[in-house]
Amino acid sequence: MKMKRVVSVLLAGVMTLALVACGSTPAPAEQPAADTAATTEEAAPAADTAAETTADTAISDEPVTLTMWCIATEGDSNRHAYEQAIADMQTKYPNVTLEWEAIENEAYKQKISAAMASGEGLPDIFFTWSCAFLGDFVEQDRVYCLDDVLAKYSDELPESMLGNTTYDGKHYGVPTTMNIVALFANMDLLAQAGWDKVPENYDELIKCCDDLVAAGIIPFGCAGGETWCVTEYLEPIIEKSIGADALNDIFLGRATYNNADVAKAVDTFQEMIDKGYFDPAGASLPNDDVKANFIAGRTAFYQNGTWNCADFANNEEFLPKVKVTEFPVIDSSKSKLGQLIGGPSDTLAVTASSPNAEVAAEYAAELGKLICHYGYLDGCGLPAWTPYGDTSNINPLTQSVAEICKNADSYVLFGDTAMSAVDKDPYLDAVAKVYGKKLDGQGFIDELAGAIR
Repeated sequence: MKMKRVVSVLLAGVMTLALVACGSTPAPAEQPAADTAATTEEAAPAADTAAETTADTAISDEPVTLTMWCIATEGDSNRHAYEQAIADMQTKYPNVTLEWEAIENEAYKQKISAAMASGEGLPDIFFTWSCAFLGDFVEQDRVYCLDDVLAKYSDELPESMLGNTTYDGKHYGVPTTMNIVALFANMDLLAQAGWDKVPENYDELIKCCDDLVAAGIIPFGCAGGETWCVTEYLEPIIEKSIGADALNDIFLGRATYNNADVAKAVDTFQEMIDKGYFDPAGASLPNDDVKANFIAGRTAFYQNGTWNCADFANNEEFLPKVKVTEFPVIDSSKSKLGQLIGGPSDTLAVTASSPNAEVAAEYAAELGKLICHYGYLDGCGLPAWTPYGDTSNINPLTQSVAEICKNADSYVLFGDTAMSAVDKDPYLDAVAKVYGKKLDGQGFIDELAGAIR
């Protein structure tokens, strides 16, 4: 089945956000950001519990067992949100037994892709990233259409939040939270290098890093053991060098990697490595270790997804030390602040071959809403669903991220999610070679211009 993918990878315009509310309005790229943002009182129903819903459900009282795969492992920031959401569903639907398995990020990508390719051993419900990652499975006819189910939640789930999981005008995913790549800073370490603020532009960032190195402090930690973590550094550097539109066109195959400005951005990244800005031990470490090093004060900066706000906020000793911002602009003639990497991506979907697909679809919709609710309260991301209940205690880091997104100009979805499965692997391989200094900027664009057409 060949389809036209309708995706809002580049949410041109702005995702309008108050500190505790989220709504997205796609608009032409040249339109300015909206001036207003919904308040908690305007956006949130009065209900205090996430289990309430006004939508009719196809879930009967008949006993049924559903299976689910996800990435909410014990160490994952979203683990609590999943556990609480599942507990609420068990209370509401005691006749439904959910057997769920959580698998580490990279291993999960391989497992779900292999199962989708074979069509065997698939769960009823599965976690997926949006855009091309889910789109590949839709093209294989492996995913159940959710149009009828999601129509019941139109007052709670903005249509704009469904763009990245819409293909040929049909909806195939239940979004949960949305996140961006952000730059986290340990202000205690910056103070030791003479800085009382987060660098506000690229020149200041370089000066700050030089001062940190001179003070014997490592500026950045990056998990080379998980290549997606390297993209969390490289993609913002490229975006803030060539602009969101140009990067988005490359990711979506509308433009070639044979771009001298991309090569220059890659060289900029490697210059930072050469200057000693990156912890050399991180080249082989997994992300959990690199994040732990940041919390422990081994590195001054950590650039990764805003789902990390939850873990940082839950550490009472560390929270007062950390601030969050976006990576600064490198070339102001092509980019500007507010051009961000990220957007609605985390998604639940249903397997088309499930013997209980209709029930699984209803269950996944309600479960996704609950995961969104608890994930937002935990600080694991901004909500794709309209917030409700008491959200007054959202942690200050997530509030800062909401302010960044409130002023956003555009979003480019994470590269390995935006790309097709065919293009993703050579891209990640080239990124790993860049971090390992096996490819420079010219080598990067040459390799990908040849591998991705």
